[in-house]
Amino acid sequence: MWGRRRRGVGPSGSGAEELRARRREREAALRKARRQEQLVSKRLLREDTAAEEGGQDGAEIVPDPLSDDEVLELLRGVQRASEDRKRSLSRLRWALQNKETQQKFVRLDGSIRTLIGLFTSSLADMQMEAARCLHELSHSSDPAVAEACLPVTSYLLTYLSGHSVEFTELCLYTLGNLVVESEAVRKQLLPQGIIPVLASCIQSPHEAVLEGLGYVLSQLLQAKEAPTEIIPLVLDSVLPQHMLRLVCSGLKAGIGAAVEFAWCLHYIVCSHTANAALLSLGALPALTSFLLDLASEIPQDAPEGLELLVCPVLRCLSNLLAEETGYEVQIQDERLLVALFLILQCFLRQHLFIVQECLWLLNNLTDEPFFCSTLLSLDLLPALLQLLPCSQMASVLVRPCLVSQVWGEELDFQEHESHTHSAEVGGWFGAVATAWQKVSCCGRVTIYLP
Repeated sequence: MWGRRRRGVGPSGSGAEELRARRREREAALRKARRQEQLVSKRLLREDTAAEEGGQDGAEIVPDPLSDDEVLELLRGVQRASEDRKRSLSRLRWALQNKETQQKFVRLDGSIRTLIGLFTSSLADMQMEAARCLHELSHSSDPAVAEACLPVTSYLLTYLSGHSVEFTELCLYTLGNLVVESEAVRKQLLPQGIIPVLASCIQSPHEAVLEGLGYVLSQLLQAKEAPTEIIPLVLDSVLPQHMLRLVCSGLKAGIGAAVEFAWCLHYIVCSHTANAALLSLGALPALTSFLLDLASEIPQDAPEGLELLVCPVLRCLSNLLAEETGYEVQIQDERLLVALFLILQCFLRQHLFIVQECLWLLNNLTDEPFFCSTLLSLDLLPALLQLLPCSQMASVLVRPCLVSQVWGEELDFQEHESHTHSAEVGGWFGAVATAWQKVSCCGRVTIYLP
């Protein structure tokens, strides 16, 4: 996740910014892993409370485990209708950061029922504190602890239409954590109407809510049963068109929500069950226009996290072009080719994996004679050859673009690689800027559906 407002009592000013920066770093690491394989992960909204409990530098401090008697005493304090109830609830939330304490708490008779009672109460401060306790439990690495929270799922869905953005966000991330736990959790949530509820939330004007919603949806779409049980429900809702809208507006609006929904689209495309539906919604021209906008506005130093948005967009386009959907889809816009090289140039030094994603898309594009001719007419061959020594994978992906059927003769790859090894990476990208000037006055993307 990316930037979030300051919540409740906690750090302010530069301290809050440092906490958010740490969150971004952790999330970037998770996303980096997700690029290689579909990984599920749980997330925790806790920075402010960590500082409040003594972690003034933003570090997470895990409390020591409580004894059985101490856990029981905390539960009794929460159950008593006294002035100290909120304090007991805050102490419980802090104690539940410890895995052993979590396990002891959920084994106590009536523990989850007590939290649900406070979670559904009319007292806003009690409700929020109980929600934080449930959120801590949902983040547990012990499946038994998270599954003990199953009775709260219907209430979590109900409160997604709540009055408080902070409370709605907390409910969303608690749901997202529970969704990954087991198929039984998901099977309970689907009949409870999680997809229609998410579809109503996606029109929220609040960035934090949209980002949390994207997290829940991405967790659902990675489930093994998603192609048969979840994606059809998503396609029958308004979610896909709004996902496309939010991804394509990510350069102007919040990047956090755009990243989440771009990965959602990627998981849908990878299921091979919905690509015809996405094409009918205009996914190809929409994502192509996004890359053109990115290429025209991209700064010299790309902002942190932009690569996590670009990666799934490139993958979606590549997969959609390669997919057999019953009809062929052709993109004929030379600006897209030049845009890919501009994106390559931007991410070449710090994010080499983007180079591989761009080259994969370039491979699928150059199956069409139009783009093969464009590669030559815009004099982009030197820039392409420059990429040969970048990495073994880049070299593998460049070569198919240079096959003899395109240029009429075999190219001596070894000779070109020996020349480019001594050259500075990106030294020939002046041709890319010239090519962009040539094509930037062209019209819109043309999509042919024979």
